Amino acid sequence: MTKSLNILLIEDDAIEVMKFNRVLKTLGANHKIIEANNGEDALAVLKEKEIIPDIIFLDLNMPKISGIEFLEILKNDEQLRYIPSIILSTSSNHKDILECYKIGIAGYVIKPLKYDDYLERIKRMLDYWSINELISQ
Repeated sequence: MTKSLNILLIEDDAIEVMKFNRVLKTLGANHKIIEANNGEDALAVLKEKEIIPDIIFLDLNMPKISGIEFLEILKNDEQLRYIPSIILSTSSNHKDILECYKIGIAGYVIKPLKYDDYLERIKRMLDYWSINELISQ
């Protein structure tokens, strides 16, 4: 049985945020989305601890705090380090991918150009994580 997820989406591009939300609507998914425009805003959301996300989707190239800097901060926090973090990026740079996995991400998805391909990739990720046993905070 699949469960509803609390998803923290960290993305500075408004079009990408709309696209992600459109995918959830198209899928009829009942997941709760918490949006942050950058890593700094995401850290503020996480410190409030009003809602602890089950999973984090984030872009690498963001203002203020990059995706990699955000991940380093997250993975050094005793309470937050176990939240699965998935990179959604246009970068296929091997160095970026390797660095993210060294930090401890749960996945790296390159954003495809075609919407249907994007929808399918997000669907597969959400299907997988909604049946996984996640660590509750």
